Amino acid sequence: MPGQDDKRRLKLDLTIACSLFAAGALVSVMSLAEIRAESRMELAQATQPLQGTPSDDQSKTPAEAKPGGDRPTTPAPEPARPDTQTQGAAGAAKPALPPAPAEKIAPPIEKK
Repeated sequence: MPGQDDKRRLKLDLTIACSLFAAGALVSVMSLAEIRAESRMELAQATQPLQGTPSDDQSKTPAEAKPGGDRPTTPAPEPARPDTQTQGAAGAAKPALPPAPAEKIAPPIEKK
């Protein structure tokens, strides 16, 4: 009776295929409905959004620029120098690579 078994297997396969197709269609419809609902929520705003009042600082005029003037900096910037304590300390960072051998070092570039 291989014919009966084949028909039963075909019916089972078609049932599984139809249920998977229906589940996919259901998910698609639900996704589209959610997208449409989100776009309606954006359009459903009844009042205009509140706008803040301008502060008093904005009404003031900026300081007058002087050509060639110095920029005021408080405190004065300091050059970045490592501390002398950390330079010679045992915990100082060591180079990751050893120095290049002499045959790998190129001659200096000549200025034109």
